[in-house]
Amino acid sequence: MKYVCLFLLLISFFWFSLPAEASVCHNYEGSQICIVDIKRSAKNYWEYRVILSVDGEKQPLEVYNCRDRTTVKKDGTMLAFGENNPGEIVCRLFNKK
Repeated sequence: MKYVCLFLLLISFFWFSLPAEASVCHNYEGSQICIVDIKRSAKNYWEYRVILSVDGEKQPLEVYNCRDRTTVKKDGTMLAFGENNPGEIVCRLFNKK
């Protein structure tokens, strides 16, 4: 009987626990950057399709190429990583060296 009560207590604890927050946030160059959604390319493992939130504002989907250090915007514009580029955070977090 003691084990049944303990088992029911454990089940009730996990039943009412809250889900974990999925976004990863970092303070970077005075801004709070959160990764809302990230998907790694199956074909090009160095590319990440990412939706970010910068200071609470959700950004459109961008592709970060960690090998060439470039960002591909939604309109197809390709930009090199520059100062204060969130691509540095994405590539640093998922670097497999």
